[in-house]
Amino acid sequence: MSDRLPRLLALVPYLLARPGIKVVDAAADFDVSEKQLRKDLELLWMCGLPGYGPGDLIDLSFEGDTITVAFDAGMSRPLRLTGAEATALLVALRALGETPGVDGEAVRRAVAKIEAAAGLAQPAGVVVGLGVREAEDTKEVRRIVQSALTAQKALRITYYTASKDEITERTIDPMRLLIVEGRSYLEAWCRRADAVRLFRLDRIDEVTQLAEPASPPPYAEPTDVSSGLFTPQPDQLVATLVLEPDTRWISEYYPVESMEELEGGRVRVRMRYSDRAWMVRLLLGQGGEVHVESPPDLADQLRTRARQALELASNLAST
Repeated sequence: MSDRLPRLLALVPYLLARPGIKVVDAAADFDVSEKQLRKDLELLWMCGLPGYGPGDLIDLSFEGDTITVAFDAGMSRPLRLTGAEATALLVALRALGETPGVDGEAVRRAVAKIEAAAGLAQPAGVVVGLGVREAEDTKEVRRIVQSALTAQKALRITYYTASKDEITERTIDPMRLLIVEGRSYLEAWCRRADAVRLFRLDRIDEVTQLAEPASPPPYAEPTDVSSGLFTPQPDQLVATLVLEPDTRWISEYYPVESMEELEGGRVRVRMRYSDRAWMVRLLLGQGGEVHVESPPDLADQLRTRARQALELASNLAST
């Protein structure tokens, strides 16, 4: 079955590109017997879109020696990893490869295969191969965090909170390492917040293992990340932004609700935020490479601040 599913997913686009192909030739291309191929076609004939009426199912003709697809039910292109999917897989695999007891050679082989396929996966404006590697300082953070988890020791960290644009010092009791949506997080009891918090490893500027033992309280519950990392809050605002290629990093650095690929390497995202002033500062620093589609008041405030900045710059230049 593990071999059959990929074959079934590939069959329809393959047949669409070769109308009237002979059964014997298709079977040879997929390295299966004619009998097995006909069984696959019979199964595909019963698959289709929700509704599952005759008009929703894949329609194939293969009673004779040739095969023709009359209706593809949307399966018109071969499945490929998107850039985001390839990135998430690579980050997760590299983190796994550094875990003691894991077959590092097997992980490296898997990484090589995904990197080879990533050239077909990445959308315009996104570099998959190099961009997903952890920086050296993040690797060092991971090493110290893993050591503290093994030794059950507390940590002192300097952490950047992107949503508030602030840097804080915290003493934390590490609980576990997580990989969520392709990002590495440390889950820990934060003594400053008196609650369980998730800390992105690449936002930990400094980390020191302390001599005292880690002691999260017994009521510290692990975070449920089964449906994603961030839960929308009713008081949050939502902005729809179009990011030019040079500002696509925003969609990777900050959580977004949705992302739509556009022409020319641009991307449209829906992004939640709590502090309008913070959002204005973020967008103002992008030099016109972000276009605000909604809400209108955010676009108005951004234009006002941009005009004020230009007037201030003009006054400074004339003195």
